[in-house]
Amino acid sequence: MLYFAYGSNLNHNQMKNRCSGAKYVKKHILRGRKLCFSHKTNHSIYGHANIVKDKKSEVQGALWNITRNDENELDVYEGVDYNYYQKEYFTLNGKKVLVYIQKKYHLQKPNSSYLHTIIEGYKNCFLDIKKLKKIISGYEINYKINW
Repeated sequence: MLYFAYGSNLNHNQMKNRCSGAKYVKKHILRGRKLCFSHKTNHSIYGHANIVKDKKSEVQGALWNITRNDENELDVYEGVDYNYYQKEYFTLNGKKVLVYIQKKYHLQKPNSSYLHTIIEGYKNCFLDIKKLKKIISGYEINYKINW
C-alpha cells in the first residue's frame, strides 16, 4: 500500500524505527491541501503536522510503500484509536494512497524536537525547506531552529 507522509514520518530514521517494512518511493506534491500544525484539543501548547483543504495550496511530502503491519504500527503512532488523526485516502495513478489527517483541530506550534525531526525529513526527501520556513513563520516559536 502507498502512504503519503508530510510531517515527522518524512524522516527516514523515524520510519525505519516505526515501520520495518516501509520503503521510500519518492517525494510527492499533494495539491489542494495546506500544511499546518495543530492539536486535537486547545489544551496543549504544542501541535503536530496536519493538512487542511485549501484549493490554492499544495503540500510537500513523500510516498512510502508500507506493509499491512506497518499500517497497523502507524495507526498506533497516529492515534487512530482515539481519533487524534483519521485515515483518508486519495488516488494516484490508479493506486489508493493512505494519509492521516486531523479533522478536528486547533492550531498550535510544533515543539522543538518534533520540528527538527521534520526538518531532517525534509532533507532526507530533498523537499524545499524554504516552504517549511514560511509555514513556521506563522507561529510564535520561542526556541532556536537549526535549519
